[in-house]
Amino acid sequence: MKESDLPLKLAKPARRALDGAGYMRLEQVAAKSEAELLQLHGMGPKAIGQLREALDEKGLSFAKSNAVHKN
Repeated sequence: MKESDLPLKLAKPARRALDGAGYMRLEQVAAKSEAELLQLHGMGPKAIGQLREALDEKGLSFAKSNAVHKN
């Protein structure tokens, strides 16, 4: 298995949340939307911003949310 390429500056709670969900690589994170990742315990807006920056550096981005918004 490849080693993690998640940002080193990512806070421990966010890193544990991703690890617990089985995400070790940015490519795996890119397959999820920001909304999906924010549902993980320990994942917050700061971590999402750090991940967005790391994804952007690799030419990747979060998946688009398929959520249907109800009024």
